[in-house]
Amino acid sequence: QVQLEEFGGGFVRAGGSLRLSCAASGPLFSTYSMGWFRQAPGKEREFVTAISRSGHVYYADSVKGRCTVSRGNAPNTMFLQINNVQPEDTAVYYCVGDRAEAFTNPTFWGQGTQVTVSS
Repeated sequence: QVQLEEFGGGFVRAGGSLRLSCAASGPLFSTYSMGWFRQAPGKEREFVTAISRSGHVYYADSVKGRCTVSRGNAPNTMFLQINNVQPEDTAVYYCVGDRAEAFTNPTFWGQGTQVTVSS
């Protein structure tokens, strides 16, 4: 059973940086593609970024240029950093994973962590 857990949510000032981490449990998760989705109040969940099992990286237009996703040295960890955050980055952020190289509806989801950007 694969389990994902997010760390690092909380309050961030506008213009600052958001840093989240994700820890995965389960066999061979280092061979999975991983990523982040988010859901803002009153809006649908949306894709933020992903790093595929082959190492390709994808970013949503809304964060491109100010977002970095990376895998940690530990095989089942992943990090997200968004710089110059704005109030519209306020959302619940979810760590996700899937066996496929690319995904639009990932199989595995964390519980989510709230990030609130204050202006």
